[in-house]
Amino acid sequence: MFERHRKKAAVLFAVVDVVLLIAAFEAAYQLRVFLPLPLEFYILSPVKGLVLVFTLLVWLLTGWWLGVYDRLYAHQIRAAIYDTVRQVILTTLGLVAFQFILKLDISRVFIGLFAVFSFVLLLFYRIAAGPLRGWIRRQFGAEAFHVIVGSGETALEVGRRMEAAREYGIRLVSFVDPAGHLSPNVHLKKTYPVWRVNDLAGRLRGHVIDEIIFSVEASKLVDLEEIFLLCDEEGVRIRVVIDVFPYAHRNVYLDRFGTVPFLTFSATPDDEVRLFVKRALDVVLASLSLVVLSVPMLLLSILLRATSSGPAIFRQVRCGLNGRTFTFYKFRSMVENADELKPALEHLNERDGPIFKIADDPRMTSLGRFLRRYSIDEWPQLWNILRGDMSFVGPRPAVPSEVSQYATWQRRRLRMRPGLTCLWAIHGRDNVDFDTWMKLDLQYIDNWSLLLDVKILLQSIPQVVAGRGAS
Repeated sequence: MFERHRKKAAVLFAVVDVVLLIAAFEAAYQLRVFLPLPLEFYILSPVKGLVLVFTLLVWLLTGWWLGVYDRLYAHQIRAAIYDTVRQVILTTLGLVAFQFILKLDISRVFIGLFAVFSFVLLLFYRIAAGPLRGWIRRQFGAEAFHVIVGSGETALEVGRRMEAAREYGIRLVSFVDPAGHLSPNVHLKKTYPVWRVNDLAGRLRGHVIDEIIFSVEASKLVDLEEIFLLCDEEGVRIRVVIDVFPYAHRNVYLDRFGTVPFLTFSATPDDEVRLFVKRALDVVLASLSLVVLSVPMLLLSILLRATSSGPAIFRQVRCGLNGRTFTFYKFRSMVENADELKPALEHLNERDGPIFKIADDPRMTSLGRFLRRYSIDEWPQLWNILRGDMSFVGPRPAVPSEVSQYATWQRRRLRMRPGLTCLWAIHGRDNVDFDTWMKLDLQYIDNWSLLLDVKILLQSIPQVVAGRGAS
């Protein structure tokens, strides 16, 4: 199904979730009020509204985080049960934590009843969601009739996918072969007529056609200019299959510079709104962290100066977003002349690729070893985050000498703002080999979302606290 259809259906599923959760919340509340228990129970209306709104937000965020609303289309009972159980558990834990933080007096029986009612109502709905999809489509969107212009294998594959999406209201009407290669009919699961290009204007008047999909070679698009103009005059939506560049397929969208249109290909995240939110969160969290850690950082600076010669802060040039260089800060964990000693230790290097790493590096100071183990030496990078050089989550910033040795496919990791932690940090930190490290960074870039950032941050905390995998 088309992305816009998927998003619309996901919103509808979420709206139904909200309605059922409100019903479960109110049913649990009323039952608890009337239960003959020793303690009387009631919640003031403002508090009740606050608790309900918080519960709904946690439920929707966990559903978004877990990808629940994308899986509802598959109509798999096992997945529905698993997702509902996880959402109920996480939402209940969130409600308990919310009560504890705000010191609210909420009955545990009520919370238990709400968990049971929400599980039963939501599970029943999700199991029945498959049959309900047709009703939802009829209520909130009409059928969409499509014509495919093209005769190649890609055109036929688009036709097969449209047949598979029939339950979402996608209807394939016919094919159009501009070169006359197709037989009078195309046989897929169903049989479709093949129209001539010259007859298309009349066909548009005699049939309901919502969209025309062009799946032809780029060189043939110019010859079809009259069809594009005809569709524009008729108000028929046009889609063009982009398979001219077989490897440029991650993100494709139309943008404009003034009145000039651009077809844009991007192999990295390019949603300006979400990237802005990511940057705003970085600024807020970095500011708060610097305020909270200011005194400990000052004491550490004094301690570092007192226990070994050299500055407390180590400065180094690193590569940032798209290869921009910046000054990178961290607490000094080695002796002052560590760079001068490095050539004599090259034979002890334990890492492959351009990375230099020794588990028991003799240049490390005793205090520096402790700081490195628990990533305390990274605290000054909060200033890099505040400046915009780095983010909390992203590929680690490399030194220019390492970047110069990257293979071509590894350079794409520079297309995301570097960070304090990333996927490699939750897969073994310094125990990850170089190629795996690069692949994990690219996996992060290809699958980036704000929720993925939250997951990585939450999973990195126990790694850092336990000091696992750092050297």
